[in-house]
Amino acid sequence: MFESAELGHRITNADYDREVPVLRARLLGLQYDLLAKASFPVLIMIGGVDGAGKGETLNVLHEWMDPRYIVTSAFGEMSDEERERPRMWRYWRALPPKGRIGILFGAWHSDPILDRVAGKTSEAELVRAAERIVRLERMLVDEGTLVLKFWFHLSKQAQKARLTALEADPKTRWRITDTDWARFKLYDKFRKTSELAVRRTSTGHAPWTIVEGSDPNFRYLTVGRAIAEALQRRLADATPAAATQPLAPPAPPLDGRTVLSTLDYRQALPRKDYRQALEKHQGALNLLTRHRKFRQRSAIVVFEGMDAAGKGGAVRRAVWALDARHYRVIPIAAPTEEERAQPYLWRFWRHLPRLGRVTIFDRSWYGRVLVERVEGFCAEADWMRAYGEINDFEEQLAEAGGIVVKFWLTITQEEQLARFRARETSPFKSFKITPEDWRNREKAADYDRAVCDMVDRTNTAIAPWAVVAANDKYFARIMVLRTLCERIEAAL
Repeated sequence: MFESAELGHRITNADYDREVPVLRARLLGLQYDLLAKASFPVLIMIGGVDGAGKGETLNVLHEWMDPRYIVTSAFGEMSDEERERPRMWRYWRALPPKGRIGILFGAWHSDPILDRVAGKTSEAELVRAAERIVRLERMLVDEGTLVLKFWFHLSKQAQKARLTALEADPKTRWRITDTDWARFKLYDKFRKTSELAVRRTSTGHAPWTIVEGSDPNFRYLTVGRAIAEALQRRLADATPAAATQPLAPPAPPLDGRTVLSTLDYRQALPRKDYRQALEKHQGALNLLTRHRKFRQRSAIVVFEGMDAAGKGGAVRRAVWALDARHYRVIPIAAPTEEERAQPYLWRFWRHLPRLGRVTIFDRSWYGRVLVERVEGFCAEADWMRAYGEINDFEEQLAEAGGIVVKFWLTITQEEQLARFRARETSPFKSFKITPEDWRNREKAADYDRAVCDMVDRTNTAIAPWAVVAANDKYFARIMVLRTLCERIEAAL
């Protein structure tokens, strides 16, 4: 794959000087068009061998375009804060919003390659990491991101010459470290591993452009031209990036039985028993979250459910058992302008807890396959692909030590109506009832179908759903607390 990048391509200084002013003007104009339209972000990823001119090319891009609207992020060793969250967390935080250009220097492709060369992982693990990268980039493209990837390559002889020259020059000597020479000794292993990773992650929606790094004129113009051409094509295309063809939603069961219709809504708990059970399970939850083993875990708790099903009451009973310094409750409403400028899952990645902490989401990423699906806020292709994206997201949470606990609280239509009417007449609950709540009742059948599809497609071994019949609030609250304790205890 890299042989074509070892052909010794050269561009004369005269040709370079003639083309650069035109290319700079073109890039700057396209950048301002991108900023004005603010309809999609641009993500430029830079990787490759040491000494191939990655840093110099990055500096040239900042010189040729307006750096005020470019967000550049370089990734090296993970910080303590980053180690306590899923590996992809630090990359999600660096994604550019719509209208801006983000440059990731050594992003999610680097870690799997370095781990494999160091012998920390197997080739099979490298392939699995590449598959996850492909899914991530597919999701970014489907969300509208223009993804451009450049891999800078040098032959072994050219890399040695480049490192030697940089080390000999007093002005650049500081750039060459023992790590660079140590990696050079592993050149053949790096090349084999990088070829496999690049081949596995070069796709039709996010292909790699291999850049020969020996001649600066050649590499600068190669990257500049590629960015300009991709930007011009995308700005001229009024339609968003093509999404994958979705599968048809599952058909309703022939016998009419669903996960919601088969629940026993008559389950109840007397007030006396509730008080005893509440004390018992809140005490157990407090001890579990203060356990020494929990310092190496985190808990991500998701509350979803019907309007007036008692999510708020269940959340309050859970947090009463926790240390206020170690938990956060994240209420999810309609996305803000900042959140709409990012991929859908971005606003959830940013709130993930550190190890030893608990984060409770009051509504969550499941909004895409529930309210956005039913209300038509996103295309069918978007919510259909969201099932796989959510499963992948939760798998990453679990791999990083997260204990994912998901609740769907459900009540009958009759019970919901009674609670709505009670809220309307209560001076301290009337704020909870809105015209939107009444409108949602008219789409009850559509929401039930969406919930059943959601549970069917996202009920996994690592993040199973707990569907709670909540007609009796005491029963529902104890079921939530008991399930939380059981899940955390099993994980510890």
